[in-house]
Amino acid sequence: MKAFANSRFAVVDVETTGTSHGHGDRVTEVAAVLVEGGEVVGEFQSLVNPERPIPWRITVLTGISDAMVADAPRFGDIAEPLAAVLRERVFVAHNAPFDWGFLGMEFARAGLPDALTGSPLCTVRLARRLLSHLPRRNLDSVAVHYGVEIESRHRALGDARATALVLKGLLRDVAREGVETLEQLTEWMGRRGNVRARRTALPSWVRGKGLGEGA
Repeated sequence: MKAFANSRFAVVDVETTGTSHGHGDRVTEVAAVLVEGGEVVGEFQSLVNPERPIPWRITVLTGISDAMVADAPRFGDIAEPLAAVLRERVFVAHNAPFDWGFLGMEFARAGLPDALTGSPLCTVRLARRLLSHLPRRNLDSVAVHYGVEIESRHRALGDARATALVLKGLLRDVAREGVETLEQLTEWMGRRGNVRARRTALPSWVRGKGLGEGA
């Protein structure tokens, strides 16, 4: 992929105990798929002991139970290696405010408040701009559009791998608009004609990962 050939992405997904890190919900699993030049060059994945019970409805959705995370590392144990993986890469996620917010909270609790820098790239927002003909732009719908099969849905690595392939398709489509660098993408997303999209494209916190277009 000639466009964005020099860009380095970390495509991230987190699973959590609920939808609000501000009300005590914690990360139960995190994954990052590293993409350079359109190719996957590495992966990071870990279950996380959230230090609180996982609600039954979350276990039904994700398959992650209290027993599975009982012996998993706490976030503080993986904070430094995860921060190293994300460093100097563009943070990408489907419903990026959700993943960015939870990881920002966890890094702060672990004593690494500056682990996340820059701004995240949200594939929901890109899909809303590029795929306006789709009735929904959740991960399932966008994956189907690009012919991406999601393995282990609602598990961090499965969703991150799928989002990495979706990102590849979105960047290929945006390149047809003459956008071939991150700087051009930022300008393209911020053009006046996209003011309404900028204000509405980022899903509400209360919709979380299991509902709406962020799912």
